[in-house]
Amino acid sequence: MIRIPILHAGRNEEFPAVETALREPNGLLAAGGDLGPGRLLDAYRQGIFPWFSEGEPILWWSPDPRMVFATGAMHQSRTLRRWLRDCDWEIRADSVFARVMQACAAPRPGQSGTWISPAMLAAYGQLHRLGHAHSVEVFTGGELVGGIYGVAIGRMFYGESMFSAAGNGSKVALLALARLLARRGWPLIDAQVSSDHLTTLGAYEMPRREFSRRIAELTAKPGQIGSWAADVAGWRGRDLLQD
Repeated sequence: MIRIPILHAGRNEEFPAVETALREPNGLLAAGGDLGPGRLLDAYRQGIFPWFSEGEPILWWSPDPRMVFATGAMHQSRTLRRWLRDCDWEIRADSVFARVMQACAAPRPGQSGTWISPAMLAAYGQLHRLGHAHSVEVFTGGELVGGIYGVAIGRMFYGESMFSAAGNGSKVALLALARLLARRGWPLIDAQVSSDHLTTLGAYEMPRREFSRRIAELTAKPGQIGSWAADVAGWRGRDLLQD
């Protein structure tokens, strides 16, 4: 039987130390609590995120190792580079945050459900309205074809999910996010858990101890609360091509 600490909704409780998270399943730390903005921001500052299916209690995770991107070292394959040269897709930020989340929540082929439940949609929508959650979006002909969303604290960005409605849609959104953050001097994007797909884009694993040290430094630095729309005004897909 798995035994983990239980948090209570509406109480100002501290999370358990991330070092106490289970090894199997990797990173499971606690259950319960709520998805209020204060609780969520406190969690992310410590490298903790919620991940659970509808009908389950809220589950809190801090896996070891952690998957991250260095914003200034994203990988572009030769095929993607050739494609980007002629990419006229429009890049926007924070223009349709709810639509990006809803697109990410749509079940993928072979999936029967999604972890982005109505409760998660509402919670991150509130974080967005407060200026802490952001989306980067990709449009062509006025149609949303890709996007990514996540949470920003200080100079750290925690990626949550991304989607494609056209080939390379999510890649363009991710590259645009990385370019935006690199220009600001924000060095990392949290990608949570390892996957082969993320590795092909340049993600790598970081031990949890090192990750905790880095985010403690980055979240303490001044960030940018509020809309990021002006930061990417006029960007096109071809602008993301690396030299």
